[in-house]
Amino acid sequence: MGHGHHHHHHGHDHDHDHHHAEVTPLPAAFDVNVPDEALTPEQQSRRSLLRRAGLLGAGLAAGSVLAGQTPAAAADNGVNHTRRSKGFLWLAGDHHIHTQYSSDGKYRVVDQVRQGAKHGMDWLVITDHGSVAHAKIGVEKVNPDIQEARSAYEDTLVFQGLEWNIPAAEHGTVFVHPGKNEVSVLKQFETDYDGSVKGASDSTPANEALAIAGLNFLAEQVQRRKVKDALMLANHPARRGVDSPHEIRGWRDANGANRQIAVGFEGAPGHQAAGLPAPLGMARARGIYDNNPSANSFAGYPPESYRTWGGFDWMTATVGGLWDGLLAEGKPWWITANSDSHQVYADTAARGGGDFNANGRYDDPVYGGRIDVTQGDYWPGQYSRTHVGADGFSYAAVMDGIRAGRIWVDHGQLISGLDVRVAGGSRWATLGGALHVKKGTKVTLSVDIALAGGPNWAGFLPKLARVDVIQGDMTGAAADKDTLTAPSAKVVKSYEVDKASGTVRLTYELGRVDRPLYVRLRGTDGNRSAVGAMGAAVDPAGPAIDVVGDADPWVDLWFYSNPVWVLPS
Repeated sequence: MGHGHHHHHHGHDHDHDHHHAEVTPLPAAFDVNVPDEALTPEQQSRRSLLRRAGLLGAGLAAGSVLAGQTPAAAADNGVNHTRRSKGFLWLAGDHHIHTQYSSDGKYRVVDQVRQGAKHGMDWLVITDHGSVAHAKIGVEKVNPDIQEARSAYEDTLVFQGLEWNIPAAEHGTVFVHPGKNEVSVLKQFETDYDGSVKGASDSTPANEALAIAGLNFLAEQVQRRKVKDALMLANHPARRGVDSPHEIRGWRDANGANRQIAVGFEGAPGHQAAGLPAPLGMARARGIYDNNPSANSFAGYPPESYRTWGGFDWMTATVGGLWDGLLAEGKPWWITANSDSHQVYADTAARGGGDFNANGRYDDPVYGGRIDVTQGDYWPGQYSRTHVGADGFSYAAVMDGIRAGRIWVDHGQLISGLDVRVAGGSRWATLGGALHVKKGTKVTLSVDIALAGGPNWAGFLPKLARVDVIQGDMTGAAADKDTLTAPSAKVVKSYEVDKASGTVRLTYELGRVDRPLYVRLRGTDGNRSAVGAMGAAVDPAGPAIDVVGDADPWVDLWFYSNPVWVLPS
């Protein structure tokens, strides 16, 4: 069944002890021993967000989302709490951000980091586009700017990465654990394996093989201790139809479970403001998903896959679709949500001058003299958030949390916390994990949701209307690597939410489980929905396809969680 890879995905059982020595104290905003007046404005902003959401103090220091689950934690706010068997520190971040070192970007690294910190981000990845200029000079040149931002914003973990032009496919975030070789490893990777640099963009078997070779190169750098860790996440996977199902499966399986580099894709792309209608918006598609099939597209994708659904990529939004197909195989493959921030909606900055190809960057941005509503992006954390359950505040802990799939994502601050447990016998597992039980054990899903704690960045308090539990059978590896569907996945239970604040607990009985399966969650503000692609029996009220030119992202908010498997034996 291919589920041996779950050995380190148990909620109660970490085997990453070699990283634990590196855990640093809690960020100041989280640490209730640090008085408000000792915080910088960004830290104060972060603390007020946490406080409004009811996430400051006992519950948060203990790493669990909800204080009620950690009664013993109140007395002692040391970082050791993040080590508790049942608690994680939930760190919000964004792995897809551009700067003046991208040919279509403009902001300084410190601008993006400052804005990310202000908008509640704990970790960020700077991902300028792979290109000849970037490979030659940009990788080196951006590094001092990243180092400066790390010093200036100590409560924000800033990774150096790049946006890989995946040979034969779309883009992907590649990033490494900071260290003395972060530049040399990324530079060699880009020089040798970037599709744009190597002229390897077409969908050919040779180019697909080059992509796998690139992932193997990264795994080798980790094995040789050149860098402590490396990860790849595929960006906007359905946008142009060029990430075929067999390629995605190939990336996932490239290095075996122990050295896995490719771990997921964007469940929701950036560029979410692009759907705002004219005259106050770009009047394009949410995510700039307004493409059509090309010669390099996978022929099996339907026309509607080129659009977003409730702001989410079709591969994720379709219950019983491609993402569920991967989960049904027992493949750990996670979803994220990011800004893809290049040019921010309603910003006044204009791109600086300079010769990008000669310098590897543009000059610093300048005041443009107008509020620009023809751009489609938000700042990191302003709209999209990826929440990672980490066992401490460190680069290694964030990377471990991402690889383990302890991730949930939301738009527009629809909810402020999510705690998911699947329990049976005397064991439990959380997001990304697997619960191993004896066949016939009674299994229960418990979900605690911290509702929105205050107005979001558009100035209103979002309201969660409904939560769906999605369940599918684990059926083992697909015979056809281009399989797009998971016939057993469906919405098994929906809960109407009638509270506006505080926390909500939902319980779903899976019964006496006699076959391997998984569950995942989705929630909505209830403003826009439609019958899912597989019919009402599978998904009676899923996200609706976004209208090109008229898709205000703030009136159609969703959250999604990664799955938990139940594996009876």
